[in-house]
Parts: sequence; structure tokens; C-alpha cells
Amino acid sequence: FRDSDEMEAALSYLIPSWTYSRIHNPSIGYLEDTLALLDGYGFDGETTCCVTASGMAAIASATQPFLVKLTKNASEAINFVSTCQVYGGTFQQYGIRRMEEQGIECRWVADSNNLDEWASKIDKNTRFLFGEMPSNPGLAFFDMKRVIDLAHEHGIPFIVDTTVATPALLRPIVHGADIVVQSVTKTMTSSGFGIAGAVIARKDIVTTIKNDEMKSDFATYIKLLPNRDMGPCLSPFQAILSLNDIRTLRSKIDLLSQSSMKVARYLEKHPKISRVNYLGLESHPLYEVASKYLWLVDAEHDEHYGKPVNRYGHLLSFEFENGIVAARTMMDRLKRIWRATDLGRIKSVATIPSISTHQQMGEECRTMACIPGDLVRLCVGAEHPDDIIADLDQALRGVK
Repeated sequence: FRDSDEMEAALSYLIPSWTYSRIHNPSIGYLEDTLALLDGYGFDGETTCCVTASGMAAIASATQPFLVKLTKNASEAINFVSTCQVYGGTFQQYGIRRMEEQGIECRWVADSNNLDEWASKIDKNTRFLFGEMPSNPGLAFFDMKRVIDLAHEHGIPFIVDTTVATPALLRPIVHGADIVVQSVTKTMTSSGFGIAGAVIARKDIVTTIKNDEMKSDFATYIKLLPNRDMGPCLSPFQAILSLNDIRTLRSKIDLLSQSSMKVARYLEKHPKISRVNYLGLESHPLYEVASKYLWLVDAEHDEHYGKPVNRYGHLLSFEFENGIVAARTMMDRLKRIWRATDLGRIKSVATIPSISTHQQMGEECRTMACIPGDLVRLCVGAEHPDDIIADLDQALRGVK
């Protein structure tokens, strides 16, 4: 520092500085600016970003500031509303850490396309609405704009996790969402080299919380204050690794989406498969609503397309005619596709969510979230789709 006056000004946030790496540094700043631009692309306002050490840290960072009392009444109730079709870690954070340990009620929505169900869960103590779309692993999807409008009618924000879609296909802030959460660990850092999360918010979010600083620039607020104190901060080196992978995000999503469609069509016709969850299949009940929102960014400016093009991402799941034993038999026979719990990799990965990513939810909650024991989640990678299909085919031949 030039002198003590400059030191005091920097630590008081009165002048820009790279004073304390846990709060801010050049590598983190570059990643945050990039993600704010990506999720804000097409939005006529301003967006900012706060990156975190993981996707789960991003979920906590995006929601915790709203879960505060509005009055001095010690018995004041606090609740929030969320779709039950969410990542297993999100379900545990809401169901165990918030509800059981802190007494903050999470009100689950079973049918996210039923606006009346959303509305029935909201009262004067509701702090926000939360969704995940497309959901992991069941590919749930809903008409986001209607839910955003409902949230804003009640003066509360809509927060959405779009990790599976990425801003290459879906940018909720353009549709009016207040806050977007990304697990940068997944598709954005498709190499698998690290863990990261991000909270991207538009300026002037809708909220009942009386905190002007938080309302005017939510992402910067959590970066400089709550996350400074709680410490869910990202390593600068990880920021560099994620930035390197993000450079090719659009082209990867385009390729993986096309391959996923081919794999989904193969599975849809297979006699041993009872159901395929892929939003790009015309037979899927949510195909029309998904087609309203999932568009490959800038396809109309691409010489290969020259017009808007729907793409539906790299994640799909499927169930078996003969149930759990068939699912596990198929999984155990895979050769090229990895048996692992991750998703968004450049390598194809398959898992059975009921015994892995969503195991801790318990059977009752998995039933509510439509995650049966024979559901296999497949994240399609960049291998040739014919090679992926060949591996599935040989694995399915061993299923009785």
C-alpha cells in the first residue's frame, strides 16, 4: 500500500483493490466477469457474479441471505418453496441442514408445472422460490416465466439452478429470474479438473428483505460480506482451470446435445427399456415447454445453421422393463462408459442415482421426486455416439 490511508480505504471497500485473495483476486475476477456475461447474454440490464468453492457452496450462498427474520419476533416462521426434483445434495441441504437443523421450512413442489401447487405453498413468510431445470436426474422442466411472475407477484425472488443446461442453452435472467446458480464443476469444467460454483444475479432483485445493498447488487454483496465471513471461496488456480474449459462451452454443448439425441432415440426403441427421459424426444411430455426455452445460443448467426436451433443438453435417464436387477446388470456390463457419479464430463458417465447421488434422500423422498430404483442416469460425452450406443447395446444384451 502507498500508505495507511490507502490500506484503510481498500479494506473498507472504498477503492478497488486486490487486497485479500479470499475476497477477490485477478483470476477470480476474470472468471466472475466471464460468467456474469455468459448468463446475462441477451439481458438488457446488468449482471454480476460471485464464484464459490463448489456448486453446493453456490446453493448455500444464493439462498442463505434470504433466510433471516424480518421482525424481532423470536418465533417468526421462515419458509421457502422448491421443486422436489433437484440434485441429491440440494435436497439434503434443504431437507436436513435447513429444516431439521435450523427449523427453516422447505415446502416441496411435486408437480413443477402445476402453478396452483406453487401458489398454494406461498405465504407472508416465504422468502424465495427455487427450481432446477432441467433437473438431475429425471429431466423435470417447467414453464419458468409463469413461476417467475408468481414469485414477483409476492415480492420474492426466483432462484434457479441451470447447471445441466448451462448458459449455452438457457439464460433464465433473460426471462426475468433474479438469481442463477451454476455448479461450474460439471459441464463448464468438462475436463473434470476441479470443483467450482457460481452465483449470477441481475441488479435490483425482487425481495422482501430490507437490505438495500443486497437488493441492488446481490452477487457483489455476498462476495464482499457474507462469503468473506463464511469463507466458501474459490481457489485462484481453479478459476484458471475452469476458464480454460469454458472457452469451448458452446461447441461442446452443441456436439454433446446432438449425440445425446441419437442415444436417446436408440434407447427409446429398445425393447428392454420402459421409459426414456430426454427433453428432445417428441414423445416426452415436457418436450413442448422445454422447446420454448432451450436454444443453442447464437445458432441464427452460425453459418452451419442460420436460424434458431433447439438443443436439449447432454443428460438423459432411462428405466427398465424388468426393474432394478436389469438396471444393475446393464450397469455392471458397461465397458466404454464409466460407472461414476459425476456429470458434464467429456467422457460418458453413467450412474444409478438411487444408490449414489440421491441415496441419502431415502426411498420416500425419491418416490416423491420420481427417482425409482431402476433409473439409470447417463451423461453423454464426446465419444462418437455410435461407440456409446455400441457399449449400451452389448450391456443390454446381458439383461434378461
